[in-house]
Amino acid sequence: MGAATGQSLPVAVGVLLSPLPIVAVVLMLTSERARANASAFVVSWFVAVLAAVAAVAFLTAGTASDDGDPAAWAGWLKIVLGILLLVVGVRQFLGRPGAGVEPPAPRWMAAIDHFTPARSAGLAVLLVVVNPKNLLLVVSGGVAIASATESTGPTVIASLVFALVATIGVAVPVAIYVAMGARAARILRGLEAWMVHNNAVIMAVLLLILGTKILGDGIATL
Repeated sequence: MGAATGQSLPVAVGVLLSPLPIVAVVLMLTSERARANASAFVVSWFVAVLAAVAAVAFLTAGTASDDGDPAAWAGWLKIVLGILLLVVGVRQFLGRPGAGVEPPAPRWMAAIDHFTPARSAGLAVLLVVVNPKNLLLVVSGGVAIASATESTGPTVIASLVFALVATIGVAVPVAIYVAMGARAARILRGLEAWMVHNNAVIMAVLLLILGTKILGDGIATL
């Protein structure tokens, strides 16, 4: 269990720091149905991450060879994932907005004021399984867990830890809102503006670091 958690934890931190889900929660907390929508999003985000990472971990289980070492294909899979993360990271960095230029906001952000809890929950699932950057990270986390353990119990526990860590990022704004009430609005709006403006740079740095780590892990496995 320790090995599976240790291998996947850096990737979970990458999901934790993903800006767009955090921005979505912040926008919900400044809408009319603040608590209901934000709570639905956080719970759905946790369930979606847990389901996705556990599914990948179990689907790629049995990666050990006859001598107990990870199978070669598991190493090649990590190499492919690492390269994909690096490519997406480079594209994010090259596509970052110039100084003084505000990046265009996704269209769903403008509609959040009219969201229901059900739509908020649905958005969380989409940001996990449809957003290619988050999906790549979750898949990488599942492969890391599978390559470190073949037992069901440790896989489940490592998947739970991964999902919990990955949910901290979207849970923190809710905690700030609950603790500070109306006074939290200024802090949350400042956080939203900063993360929207720096989304490309944040994701580029995360993807480049994690892509290098996963690529290195794959090479070491071969």
